[in-house]
Amino acid sequence: MAREYPSAIHLEQMSFEDVGAALAQGYTAVMIPLGAIEQHGPHLALSMDADHADALGERVARSRGKTLVAPTIKVGCSAHHLPFPGTLSLRPETLEAICTDYCTSLAGHGFKRLLIFSGHIGNFPVIKGMLDRLRASVPPDVEIVAFTDSTLWIDTWRHAVAAAGGDPLAVGGHADIAETSLMMAIRPDSVRQDRFEAGHLGALTQVQLELMWKNGVRSISQNGIIGSPIGASRDIGEACLAAIADLLVDTFKEQERSTGS
Repeated sequence: MAREYPSAIHLEQMSFEDVGAALAQGYTAVMIPLGAIEQHGPHLALSMDADHADALGERVARSRGKTLVAPTIKVGCSAHHLPFPGTLSLRPETLEAICTDYCTSLAGHGFKRLLIFSGHIGNFPVIKGMLDRLRASVPPDVEIVAFTDSTLWIDTWRHAVAAAGGDPLAVGGHADIAETSLMMAIRPDSVRQDRFEAGHLGALTQVQLELMWKNGVRSISQNGIIGSPIGASRDIGEACLAAIADLLVDTFKEQERSTGS
């Protein structure tokens, strides 16, 4: 007798029979989370972006319903962090090849909607650049959508931090009050609160952004922090996690409406 759809929503935790049963019951959407293994200042683990992607993938899938979660692609494009020991970085073409293989595998099993997002903002331009090629790699009845708006992501963090009682000016986008608070909510054991220190404060100018992409994060922040972790808390982390999850859910719903899916 076929089992009812199991409580697990992570593909890697399911048997092939579980996945087949889920597909038969209409679970034809899959989240594909991307992360990074890169420096996050002296106070956070290298896994921050991958851990964030794991947490978001589960939350968004459960909110959407009838959605599974593929294994997080943990290593991303992090060349601008390589001067810091431990950082791993894929070439953009390597990340694209992995994403292509994910998409073609999932499409081959009958999944019809593949939802890509990244817990690492540095992956956004790479995802945006590969999206048309990913779509061309799967049958026309399979839809691939992705979130790639870094400005909206950062603004959402700022609003969430302010609403939770934190300083929105401490949001810089990397190892800052938002990311540090997220890790206090997701993996509190990995946060070294005695190592909190400010990094580059204030919005990055276009010149600074270009310098960072060309010469690495150390060219604008010696400690690898953009923003400040000072004032981080679990409550702020929960607010940021909920706000970005809602942003992803709403964005994917809007894309569904625009395509008539």
